[in-house]
Amino acid sequence: MLYSAFILGILGSFHCIGMCGPIAFMLPVSRENKVLKFFQIFLYHIGRLFSYSIIGLAFGLIGKSLNLFGIQQQLSIGIGILMILVILLPSKKLQRYNFSQPLYRIVGKVKSSLGAALKKRTPDTFFTIGFLNGFLPCGLVYMAVFGAIAAGGITEGSLYMLLFGLGTIPLMTTAVYFSSLLGGKLRNKVQRLIPAFVVLMGLLFIIRGMGLDIPYLSPAPATAMVEASASCH
Repeated sequence: MLYSAFILGILGSFHCIGMCGPIAFMLPVSRENKVLKFFQIFLYHIGRLFSYSIIGLAFGLIGKSLNLFGIQQQLSIGIGILMILVILLPSKKLQRYNFSQPLYRIVGKVKSSLGAALKKRTPDTFFTIGFLNGFLPCGLVYMAVFGAIAAGGITEGSLYMLLFGLGTIPLMTTAVYFSSLLGGKLRNKVQRLIPAFVVLMGLLFIIRGMGLDIPYLSPAPATAMVEASASCH
């Protein structure tokens, strides 16, 4: 399922340009030295990947904790259903349950720190901007977090979020270098694909949780494999 994180990152980067694009456009990169500019953008992406990895590690730990109770399959099915509901339910209904409300103070501090960092040009500035950028609220990041939880482990969750971040790099880099190429029509067309892909991801997580004994896609439950192995003896 890790490949779905990278694909979500690629498709979701069109959404990211709308949400995080202004930050990328405002990066205080060098206009004269192309090598320095590349290095600055590289540090910005490393900062984002680092924050995504930390998020994945934290939520992967939650997934691992739930797996200790033997509910890995139920968790995968539940995550899949939640992904589909988020897409299919009207946004007005979802707004009634604003789960990010408790994070507003933290987000406010992140934005303040970002504003201060954007005024500097020291080497660590770009890493700091990327790192803080990764913690800003984003619907696509929430979807990736669901996947990190369903991954069922600390390493798996961190890797899931890392791959998601890697998927966003090509387009986010293009946004810094060639913002004029990313026209509204192209962005709108790709953004229409995002909900369909999230629903597809949800279905894959549900199928995975059903334990249909399909290699890689829906492996059989560990208990069933142990029983089958015991019966062979």
